[in-house]
Amino acid sequence: MAEERVERRLAAILCADVVGYSRLMGADEEGTLAALKGHRRELIDPLIDQHRGRIFKTTGDGILIEFASVVDAVRCAVVVQKGMEDRNANLPEAERIRLRIGINLGDVIVDEGDMFGDGVNVAARIEGLAAPGEICVSASVREQIGEKLPISFADLGDHGVKNIAGRCAFTGSRRTPSHRRKSRRAEPKIRCRCPTARRSPSCPLPI
Repeated sequence: MAEERVERRLAAILCADVVGYSRLMGADEEGTLAALKGHRRELIDPLIDQHRGRIFKTTGDGILIEFASVVDAVRCAVVVQKGMEDRNANLPEAERIRLRIGINLGDVIVDEGDMFGDGVNVAARIEGLAAPGEICVSASVREQIGEKLPISFADLGDHGVKNIAGRCAFTGSRRTPSHRRKSRRAEPKIRCRCPTARRSPSCPLPI
C-alpha cells in the first residue's frame, strides 16, 4: 500500500493574540467576551475576507490565519491594528483590547484544513516579540514586501527567539502622507527583532 503523501504549501501565516487576556477576563468575563465578538464580527473577520485570508485555528485569545499573499497578510494586519486603535480611542485604558500580531512566510503542512510546522511556529514566536498594538514580521516577509506597501522598516538589532534558529525580523511603521503628519495619533507600528543567529541589514526608519 502506497504511503499517503503529506500535503505541503508555502503560505503567509498571521498569528494574532489579545494582550492581557487573563486580566481582561478576570475584570469582566462577559464584557470582554462580548467586546471580542464585536471586534471579530465588525472589524477583524470582514478585513480577513477582504484580504483573502482563511482562519484555520482559534483559541480563547488568539487566531491563526493563512494568506496566499504576503502583501495581503501585512496589509490586513496594518488595517486591523489601525481599526483596533480607532475602536479603543474612547474607551478607558483598562477596557481597551489590543492585539499583538506576528507574520511569517514559510512551508507548512496541511491536514484536514489545519496547518502545522515551522512556518506556523515561527509566526507564533514572532508574535510574542511584538508590543501591544504592533506587528512583527520575519525576514522572509520583509524581503517579499520590498517596496510594495507604503511601510518603512527598521532593524532593532539582534534578539534571540526561543527554539527558532536563523530567523530574522524587522521593525517599522506606516509612512504617513505629508498632509497628515501633524496628527498626534501614532500610526500602528510594524515591529520585529533579529535573533542572534545572524545580523540583518538596516532598514529605513519612518519618514
